[in-house]
Amino acid sequence: MTDDSDRLVNPADSNATTRRLATGWQGRYYEDFEVGEIYKHPYGRTVTETDNVWFTNLTMNLNPMHFNEPYAAETEFGERLVDGTFVFALAVGMSVIDVSANATANLGYDSVRHHGPVFHGDTIFAESEVLEKRESESRDHVGIVTTELRAYNQDDDLVLSLERTPMVVKRASAEPSAAQPTGWPADVGTQPEDLE
Repeated sequence: MTDDSDRLVNPADSNATTRRLATGWQGRYYEDFEVGEIYKHPYGRTVTETDNVWFTNLTMNLNPMHFNEPYAAETEFGERLVDGTFVFALAVGMSVIDVSANATANLGYDSVRHHGPVFHGDTIFAESEVLEKRESESRDHVGIVTTELRAYNQDDDLVLSLERTPMVVKRASAEPSAAQPTGWPADVGTQPEDLE
């Protein structure tokens, strides 16, 4: 395994550029989670009409509230609502960078609550709070982390909450490196020997 300090520099060239493999964000490992921590996930995401129509059709959700404008106009909301399972999937996806980039499995989603409607053009933001963590009883290389995921719109209205429990790899089992980050096969892209 190569550390991040592999460099190529010609000492005779005062204008030489130092090149090195630098470690990017590798995601949290089991040891990185602390009960009570809150991770505000980067990048809000504006929900478009296309998102809603495609997801509604893809999942065969036949409630006209999501795809029939005249029908939706006659409801208490006065317009189409974004499919709630899209909001769920979006919020979970937003949390992966901080919570489950190194998960081997999601064990469960519990206490799912839709607190308010989401409309086309709303921007969703998500955060996760660590509720508990414990060692796995059946697998030494992972631990189990439970978080509460909360999603808000641009007006700070809570629109979704749920508990999520992934099984997360321990750092010693992952052996992360700059040359082979999560998701990359061995020997693809720039390698330490390319810098020699």
